[in-house]
Amino acid sequence: MEASLAFPLLVAIIATALFFDFLNGLHDAANSIATIVSTRVLRPQYAVLWAAFFNFIAFLFFGLHVAETLGTGIIDPNIVDASVIFSALMGAIVWNIVTWIFGIPSSSSHALVGGLIGAGLAKVGVSSIVWLGVLKTAGAIVMSPLIGFLLALFLVLAVTWLFVRQTPFAVDRTFRIMQFFSASLYSLGHGGNDAQKTMGIIAILLYSQGYGGGSFHVPLWVVLSCQTAMALGTLLGGWRIVHTMGSKITRLNPMQGFCAETGGALTLFAATWLGIPVSTTHTITGAIIGVGAARRVSAVRWGIAGNIVIAWVITLPAAAAMSALCYWSVRLFS
Repeated sequence: MEASLAFPLLVAIIATALFFDFLNGLHDAANSIATIVSTRVLRPQYAVLWAAFFNFIAFLFFGLHVAETLGTGIIDPNIVDASVIFSALMGAIVWNIVTWIFGIPSSSSHALVGGLIGAGLAKVGVSSIVWLGVLKTAGAIVMSPLIGFLLALFLVLAVTWLFVRQTPFAVDRTFRIMQFFSASLYSLGHGGNDAQKTMGIIAILLYSQGYGGGSFHVPLWVVLSCQTAMALGTLLGGWRIVHTMGSKITRLNPMQGFCAETGGALTLFAATWLGIPVSTTHTITGAIIGVGAARRVSAVRWGIAGNIVIAWVITLPAAAAMSALCYWSVRLFS
């Protein structure tokens, strides 16, 4: 580990991490608000305020298990230095910008994990990888959308049975109110899982530079800074991706929006409690496909869903490659 990094450079790298967190909020705003906007329960400008508030206060409800996984469970913390962290962040940031420009709801989380893996491999090779953490994260690529899908599908069937004697107007009115709660839960889950990833990155950087007091921990100022950066990113929204998530995959009504958000939120709560850095994008996409499939299989535009899956598959290796290139460039000119 290094302990000689100049303080201004340390601040610059932390600022880069917070910029990534801001982009994460910008990129993943769609996850929190796509359903409530597409069902016209809230106008976009009010929806982002709603989501940003719950993104920010998420740290009050969750521990920091995900931050610990990102900080120490993907690559060996003893090989981490400023170049590794900077390269990991740049790989994730470049991939986020590319997918944001093209409106592709890829995973900011797995872009960051890929960035860490790429930088670790570029520095010392395969021995840098903490395989248990990587396999746990890789498993979540498959399991989080599947669980979101199944929970949302079950919720649609249960709600349909419970409200079978209600008129469509009464059901619509009820779930327009209920969607405020489900959107709040999903925004809490998003802020709780996603902001912790940047917390882990900053905390391991501080530890590698001798600012951790001899042990890995996440200072309160890091927690508040990361939650604020994500909330600000959410405020600006990611409207291209909102359109993809909210209407291109399938059409939603308020009851379906409630089921998708609730199924996704339950998945995120469980993953955050277990310390698994899952993709909020994967989770809500699986849930939206679940509610669409509950209506009829043809209600889901499977071609668009397939394109999103392809983006999921290539995110981790693409971010890893960009990160490795950045690391070699940094070392070449340093």
